[in-house]
Amino acid sequence: MKRLSSFEDVVSLRVSAERRLFSATHEEILAGYTTDVYFLKTLDILRKAGKEHTVVTAEIFPRKDGVMAGVQEVLNFLDGADVSIWSIEEGEEFFRKEVVMRIEGPYDEFGQWETVILGFLSASSSWATAARECKKAAGDRTVLCFGARHTHPAVAPVMERAAIVGGVDGASCILGAKLAGYLPKGTVPHAVALIIGDTVEVARLYDVAVPPEEQRIILVDTFKDEAEESLRVARALGGKLNGIRLDTPEERGGITPELVEEVRYRLDLEGFGDVKIFVSGGVNPQKIERLKDAPVDGFGVGSYIVHGTPIDMTMDIKEVEGVPVAKRGRLPGKMPNKKLKRVK
Repeated sequence: MKRLSSFEDVVSLRVSAERRLFSATHEEILAGYTTDVYFLKTLDILRKAGKEHTVVTAEIFPRKDGVMAGVQEVLNFLDGADVSIWSIEEGEEFFRKEVVMRIEGPYDEFGQWETVILGFLSASSSWATAARECKKAAGDRTVLCFGARHTHPAVAPVMERAAIVGGVDGASCILGAKLAGYLPKGTVPHAVALIIGDTVEVARLYDVAVPPEEQRIILVDTFKDEAEESLRVARALGGKLNGIRLDTPEERGGITPELVEEVRYRLDLEGFGDVKIFVSGGVNPQKIERLKDAPVDGFGVGSYIVHGTPIDMTMDIKEVEGVPVAKRGRLPGKMPNKKLKRVK
């Protein structure tokens, strides 16, 4: 698929009316189909002036503090382009208006792809930042990302990979976890309990169905009191049970420190002290803080990471043929940052 290189290419582009999914394919992204049209018009103007190959230095900075992610996609997208790139590392924290990436080269090698480059960094950094907030609140307790259901499936793997970059311990989205080099993690939904009709029977079948090395963590809030179900499952599986998951909805009071403490107490009382307690459902840093003194071993976080506050990224040209320049309100020339490392 040929990359778009002019406004004429845009006009002649045809999209099939029979297209079943609206998300861009990898090939379409690489061909520039998701960039803003005005960058192709810019390239047309520069060609008329004979300046499309003008060597420029562009710097990217965020509008708020956050955690860097999306660098690898930028590098993959610009693979083969005649440019030099400096960046802070993925997973590294940045501050508002700090230069997080610098690109140098002929404008027509990268300038028309500004939309795509900023999109990679902005979205992934937003998710990584939200994930870092949850992990900081949780401390040494496990945090897993369960956010795939809250976003478009085309970007769910990107989001969950970014969450792992941000510091969470794993993710449930199969492709997202695999992209980060992890085995996806997760238990089972309420659906299986509702279909089978009994949580203990689900636990027994789970034990038979999954490989021995997979942890036996059972959801216990579908039918009965959480403490009662936890004990029933623990008695049924004995030493095979690794943990229970609480996902009590707000309609039933949600998950409180008192609930977790009761479940922990009753499990300990019957000799199931090794059974861990995991919490999910509407988890965010504030909820983690409320439960920080309760005996929670891990958290599943979904919508908070997916809906992390957007981090706008801006790209400014700061040099043209080595001469410092800037738009009004910005300082001309390269802005120093010792955290930048040459990555291409």
